[in-house]
Amino acid sequence: MSYNDNFIRACRQLPVERLPVWYMRQAGRTDPEYRKIKEKYSLLEICQQPELAAEVTLMPVRKLGVDAAILYSDIMNPVASIGVNFDIVPNVGPVIENPIRSSEAIDRLKPIDVEKDLSHVLETIRILDRELKVPLITFAGAPFTIASYLIEGRPSKSYIRTKELMYSEPEVWQRLMDKLGDMVIEYLKAHIANGAKAVQLFDSWVGSLSPADFRMYVWPTIRRIFQELSSYEQPKIYFPGVASGELLSVLTELQADVIGLDWRVPIREGRRRLENRFAVQGNLDPYVLTAPMPVIKEQAAAIIDQGIEKPGYIFNLGHGLFPEASLDKIKELTAFVHEYSAGKLKSNTKEVTS
Repeated sequence: MSYNDNFIRACRQLPVERLPVWYMRQAGRTDPEYRKIKEKYSLLEICQQPELAAEVTLMPVRKLGVDAAILYSDIMNPVASIGVNFDIVPNVGPVIENPIRSSEAIDRLKPIDVEKDLSHVLETIRILDRELKVPLITFAGAPFTIASYLIEGRPSKSYIRTKELMYSEPEVWQRLMDKLGDMVIEYLKAHIANGAKAVQLFDSWVGSLSPADFRMYVWPTIRRIFQELSSYEQPKIYFPGVASGELLSVLTELQADVIGLDWRVPIREGRRRLENRFAVQGNLDPYVLTAPMPVIKEQAAAIIDQGIEKPGYIFNLGHGLFPEASLDKIKELTAFVHEYSAGKLKSNTKEVTS
């Protein structure tokens, strides 16, 4: 099998014969084989075993026919290296042993040591670099999203303690952003050095902020992260998470290649807000996968029709796969995106040349 670089070409806004497809959270969750593995090991235990983490990463590539792999990991993994004790609790998410809510607690955070503390993640990347015939995407959690877990102590719907610190002690907040920004930069640089072919910054919960607050309290750190990574040829992706459509116009000067869109903003409108400066990725509502296949294909086709209007489009969901999603439906959707987009792109090429 030859190397499939469609995903990389789309990231660079180059022509493709069919649209590339991958799904956030495609590694695990929906696969019964993965659920059997989870009966024996926790998420963190899988991450600590490079051969097993690599196998879980490879499973959806083999079974679904997607055009990129996403590293099996968790956005919280690097925080252990900076001195935060946490656990991933089933049906809850990250739970922090001692939430960080003071200047003193922030000062105690250490610089990340990727080689020493996260060598298992790097070994997983090296294994996948040898095995894969599609690009490997690795990722980090963005500073605001990580901070929300560190401060709240667990997932939150209101982010009340996070915003309290942000508004009441902006200098302390900025020190936390700086430390988490440094962590992300070093973590992703190590990924690239060990074989990552693209990197994505997940900012799952930053959509809870207004554009003005995002610009003041978060944007400087996001901009710095991408500036620090800009010399690397690997495509850089920023996904500002759910309900983030109002933030898109702030991102126009970001030194990224791809912006991920959630399902609330049509592809055409997302491009307009981004001033057509980036490739875009998205954005089928994950829960459309509960519908019958004709409905799924109809909604996917409508998104694809907008996506192919310009070079630089990657089909994905507007957020991660949910555990109950049908593996068979996802496989059929992947084949449909490939076939439908190939036909459309071929037809468009004929119209241009005739």
